[in-house]
Amino acid sequence: MSHYKSNLRDIEFNLFEVFDRGEILGSGPFAEVDGDSAREILREVDRLSRDELAEPFADSDRHPPVFDPSTHTAPLPASFTKSYRAWMEAEFWRLQIPAELGGTPAPSSLNWAIGEMVLGANPALWMYAVGTTFSRLILRNGNDRDARVARVMVDRQWTATMVLTEPDAGSDVGAGRAKATLNEDGSWHLTGVKRFITSAEHDLSENILHLVLARPEGVAGAGGPGTKGLSLFLVPKFHFDHETGELTGERNGAYVTNVEHKMGLKASNTCEVTFGDPQVGGGEPARGWLLGEVHDGIAQMFDVIEYARMMVGTKAMATLSSGYLHALDYAKERVQGADMTRTADRTAARVTITHHPDVRRSLMTQKAYAEALRALVLYTATWQDRVAIAEHAGDTESEAVTLAGAINDLLLPIVKGFGSERSWVLLGTESLQTFGGSGYLQEYPIEQYVRDAKIDTLYEGTTAIQGQDLFFRKIVKDQGRALGHLTAEIEAFVDDESGDSRLRGERRLLGTALEDLSAIVQQMTDDLASSAGAARHVYKVGLNATRLLMGAGDVICAWLLLRQAEVALARLGGPVGDRDRAFYEGKVAAACFFATTNLPRLTSERVIAESIDLSLMDLDEASF
Repeated sequence: MSHYKSNLRDIEFNLFEVFDRGEILGSGPFAEVDGDSAREILREVDRLSRDELAEPFADSDRHPPVFDPSTHTAPLPASFTKSYRAWMEAEFWRLQIPAELGGTPAPSSLNWAIGEMVLGANPALWMYAVGTTFSRLILRNGNDRDARVARVMVDRQWTATMVLTEPDAGSDVGAGRAKATLNEDGSWHLTGVKRFITSAEHDLSENILHLVLARPEGVAGAGGPGTKGLSLFLVPKFHFDHETGELTGERNGAYVTNVEHKMGLKASNTCEVTFGDPQVGGGEPARGWLLGEVHDGIAQMFDVIEYARMMVGTKAMATLSSGYLHALDYAKERVQGADMTRTADRTAARVTITHHPDVRRSLMTQKAYAEALRALVLYTATWQDRVAIAEHAGDTESEAVTLAGAINDLLLPIVKGFGSERSWVLLGTESLQTFGGSGYLQEYPIEQYVRDAKIDTLYEGTTAIQGQDLFFRKIVKDQGRALGHLTAEIEAFVDDESGDSRLRGERRLLGTALEDLSAIVQQMTDDLASSAGAARHVYKVGLNATRLLMGAGDVICAWLLLRQAEVALARLGGPVGDRDRAFYEGKVAAACFFATTNLPRLTSERVIAESIDLSLMDLDEASF
């Protein structure tokens, strides 16, 4: 039986009943994918995910790839390779590929709905396969030569990596020391060591294309300290003909020199990669090509980073959703104890644990967050849809499309940081807890879910970094434009008198929570302003960054759930079948529970934020 439990009903509810994706399917850039086709695709990906893709989940965890330092290889288990082939042969990955590269473009919202199911079934598989998707980023940022390379990547189904981190420069990307020296033929020679590189070695494709950030040397206007001095290079594992894609048989000097032994997500090779070291491999130089022939590496890489952050948030949510559905099934079957009203009666019948209040609290907490995070991912993707539609129409400079991009940027750290943090915590404290001691055993997939999900809070920027990114780059640098627009939408929802009266109390809670969140932003803004005269006041901003991130996530998720509840109540006002009635009633219950349980906490978070001082920063390290 598959470990993966999908929630196709809720995915379709979001896409077609809440966010009206049927209005954009079959037209504009998505002319080849209409509403009926989208539903068929979702059903088939759902089946494929629960069957072939999920099959090697446990096997590849128990028998992960083994690194051979003599050959610098780390082949995948046969069971995993079989599933990978099934996914690539299904060709749904082409829905993320531009038409000029051989793809059939679909809305981002549909692609991330597909992504949820694949990432929930086998996250490492999606991570290896995402290399073909990087082709669109090469096309967007490259020149004619790079466009040909992008087409080769798709035609030959090459994988790709994003290569940023160095041993002495983790999240501080600008401290990277990998170097690039220009060769006479226009290629570049790269030297240095990178670490924590996902998918840098495997046997799933004939070639791997590394997207490497390095610091050019000896080129006027290309160097300098920090991130601005970094350029982005395309560095293949094997050299190839740039016109045909045929491999030349020559090995490039980019070698994996270690594969990390990890807590979880073991099927995904996380590698150290050494470039241009004469003592490694055959001693070949590592040759690469400057993307687009422009020294704009960090901006180009951000296209990849933003996709990766969306992927991480989606992976986290998908794992929580499957974990919750496992916990729900177990709770419905596990008989233990008498009903709480009859505990004094030793002869009382034993009941399933769904009868116990705290188990119900736990299950509804899991349900509400899993469905809220799904809504958050797909809502964010609808802004990506707007940008794609505008670009297709040639409208790339208008205020509307600029705003859509800014709102997407604002939401990404929330999707990644808030989504991963809430999912990891709930998987361990609620989903696994529902099973009691059994959840700690490998007989159930929850223990692997917990191990696999922890990485989501760490890579592509830890939670604290996401909070700082949200405040400094997505609010302050944007001058509050995107946040102001989103705030106005939530305020309009709160004040909408045509809304269902049964949600009046929850709307008031949302309004109060939004005021509290705005006050936290204002306090942080004031502290930042005061740091101009007293630099240490910026520490107060740092002490509140994660608080802001989590508060923003709760407010936006509550709003999205209440929007869903409005739709559900409208449906319940007409004729519905028993299964749909239960589904819609569950949507209303989750929204109300989330609002009444989580939103009042924003008031206390505001009090804490407004009273933050520097005592923690003044404490001597010896006292920790």
